[in-house]
Amino acid sequence: MVKYNRILRLEDELDMSLFLFGARKTGKSTLLCSDFPNAIYIDLLDNEIRRLYKERPSRLYEQLEGKPAETLVIIDDITEVPELLNEVHRLIFKFNITFVLCASSARKLKRKGYNTLGGRAFPCYLFPLVSQEIPDFDLERAVNYGLIPQHYISKNPQKQLAAYIDIYLREEIRAESVVRNLDSFERFLEVAAMTDGEIVNYSNIASDCHVKSVTAREYFNILQDTLIGYMIPAYKEAEKRKTVQAPKFYYFDVGVTNYLLHRKNLIRGTVEFGHAFEHLVMQEIMAYIGYMRRESKLSYWHTYTGHEVDAIIDQNVAIEIKSSEDIQNRHLKGLRAFREEHKGFRLVAVSLDPMTRKTEDNIEIINVHDFFRMLWNGDLF
Repeated sequence: MVKYNRILRLEDELDMSLFLFGARKTGKSTLLCSDFPNAIYIDLLDNEIRRLYKERPSRLYEQLEGKPAETLVIIDDITEVPELLNEVHRLIFKFNITFVLCASSARKLKRKGYNTLGGRAFPCYLFPLVSQEIPDFDLERAVNYGLIPQHYISKNPQKQLAAYIDIYLREEIRAESVVRNLDSFERFLEVAAMTDGEIVNYSNIASDCHVKSVTAREYFNILQDTLIGYMIPAYKEAEKRKTVQAPKFYYFDVGVTNYLLHRKNLIRGTVEFGHAFEHLVMQEIMAYIGYMRRESKLSYWHTYTGHEVDAIIDQNVAIEIKSSEDIQNRHLKGLRAFREEHKGFRLVAVSLDPMTRKTEDNIEIINVHDFFRMLWNGDLF
C-alpha cells in the first residue's frame, strides 16, 4: 500500500482534544494509525465494539478512569455512538485525557443535539490528497479520477468511484435519515454535479429536481454538512460594476463530479477537461487554505456583464484558472477588469501554458505545476 506523507500534522494540534472531520475515504483512519501507533484506539466501525458501547456508554469512563493525564485516545467513528461524548467530556474534565474524535460529518451530532464538548475539542479537517503529498504527481490522472487516495492509485478507478457513490453518497445519506425522498435527492446529486463550479440558482435546480427551492437549499446544506461539497461565496467588495452575489458550488473531489456527469477519458483541449482542470485547481486551493491559512477567506468575482475571476483570497491574490496551453490577452480580461476596481492584488493566471512568465502590465501567468509548488511553499502570499 502506498504511504503518503500528509500535510496535516495532528501532533502539532494536540495541545487539546480534536475532532478530525473529513469525507469518507480521505484517509482519516490511516493517518491516525500511522501518526499515533501507541494511542488507545477504539474502532466504532467494528460491530461488536459498537454494540458494547451503545448498550452502556459508561464503559468508556470505566475503561479510562484513572489513566495518566494526557493519555491519547482515538475514537473512530464517534457518530456511530454519539452518546459517548458525555463520557468523553467527563474524562477530559476529570483526568485531562486527550481525545481525537474521528467523523465524516458533524451533522448528526448537531441535528440531534449531542454534546459537542463546548470548545474542549478543536476541529481539524482532512481533505483528499494534494499534489504536494504525491511523489510523481500525475496531473491527467488527478483531473480524470480525483484525489481520494484509493481512487488515485487504483487500477480501476471507475469501479472505485461507482462504489463510492453508491455506498457512501446514497447509503450514508439514507442511514442518517436526513432525506425523506431519496429518489429526488439522487437526482439532485447529478444536477448539483451539472452546476459544479457554476453560480448556484436554487430555483432552476429545484425545478430540475422537481422539488421546492427550500428543499434544494436544504440538499446543498446536507452536502456541506457531510463534507461532500463546498459553497464559495461571491466577493462582496464591489465598487463600479454590479456583481453576482449567489455562491458557487463544488463537490469536494473532482473525481466524484466526473463520475456523476459520466465524464471519462478527459483530454486536454476539450471543454470537459477545462471544467475538471478548474475544479482540481480550486480543490488544491481549498485544501491549502484548510491546512495552512484557516483564517483566510476564499471567494470568487463575477459581474453581470460577464467578467469573472475564479478565486479571490483575502485582499491579497486574484486567481483565474484556464486550461489553455497558450495564454493570450483574451484569457486575462477578467483579471484586468478586476484590477480596475481593486488595487493592490497580486494577479495570477494558472494554466497549462508551459512558460511561467509575467505580462507587461504585471499579470503572472503560472504553469499549474509551478503554481502548486508556489502555493505549498508559501510563495503566493
